[in-house]
Amino acid sequence: MTSMIRGLSCALLLGSAVLGGCATHPDSEQALQQAGSDFQKVKEDANVLRFAPKDVIRAGESLARADRLSSYWGSGADVAHYAYLSQRYSAIAREHTEQALNAERGTKLELERQRLQLALRESKLISVQQQGKWLEEQIASLATTQTDRGLVMTLGDVLFDTGEAELKNSANRTVLKIVQFLQLNPKRVVRIEGYTDSTGGEQENLKLSRDRAQSVADVLVDLGIDEKRIQVEGYGDQYPVEANASERGRAQNRRVEIVFSDEKGQLGAAR
Repeated sequence: MTSMIRGLSCALLLGSAVLGGCATHPDSEQALQQAGSDFQKVKEDANVLRFAPKDVIRAGESLARADRLSSYWGSGADVAHYAYLSQRYSAIAREHTEQALNAERGTKLELERQRLQLALRESKLISVQQQGKWLEEQIASLATTQTDRGLVMTLGDVLFDTGEAELKNSANRTVLKIVQFLQLNPKRVVRIEGYTDSTGGEQENLKLSRDRAQSVADVLVDLGIDEKRIQVEGYGDQYPVEANASERGRAQNRRVEIVFSDEKGQLGAAR
């Protein structure tokens, strides 16, 4: 580990020295500058240094070699070659880091899913009658509104990170109550509708709104709700509940609405 740290430090120092230099061959100068820019980004990324230090070392070493060669006449092809190698190692470092981060996120999600499933099994120890009454009261208290589309529950923007579709852990308690309610009412179905504010393009907003709604649906399915009982819609920035002129208004427009059917499974008309 100590030798790797020394190697990484040397590569970072060599790469940093190159960033201040300038290639003397016009044909290879652009490649050297681009390699230097790419290396600067990966060496300043804490996650890259944590997950892919060897790739960063190789990127720095290749960049330093390209810089040394740039001072020799007629070495343009070699400069371009080692600059290319440096760029590839920087790109590989980012790829390895992204794979490691995805694996880390997947592990956390799996642990949280297992915790929710355990909580769900434990909750079944309560009698169906007691649980049914308690859940109806809980669902009614969770920002539900009776509309012409049916009973609507709103999941606010605080349950998602900005621009992301993945549910935050703070949403789990609410989602668990929805799962329990649907299990005790097997004929009911839901329509999950995603909305955004007016920030961003139309297609981007439509995709984000549907992805957020699908994220909620996926958790319900993971916890045992039949996917046939779930409809998913994304409406983008359509149907705002507040003006988008203020941050407060935009925050209220970024939401997911869950529309419950009646006891016979009949949903109100979609928008």
